[in-house]
Amino acid sequence: MPSTLAQVYTRANQGIRAPAVSVEVHLSQGLPCLNIVGLPEAAVRESKDRVRSALINSGFDFPDGRITVNLAPADLPKEGGRFDLPI
Repeated sequence: MPSTLAQVYTRANQGIRAPAVSVEVHLSQGLPCLNIVGLPEAAVRESKDRVRSALINSGFDFPDGRITVNLAPADLPKEGGRFDLPI
């Protein structure tokens, strides 16, 4: 599997502000795992199970190998299920 990178943009919710968040997903060879980095809170960390289930139930193959999801900027807290779709 060649190394692959995908990037999409979304918004976080911070009071009345909606700061931009970059969601970067990197697929690479290695032991199968899914890691979410970039200061995710509990609901965002749980999204890995929801995203995996949604992909499989939609008829897509879940990729083998190491999957790293980066939510940038890292100093901005990310909360809630709003990041499921961009991931």
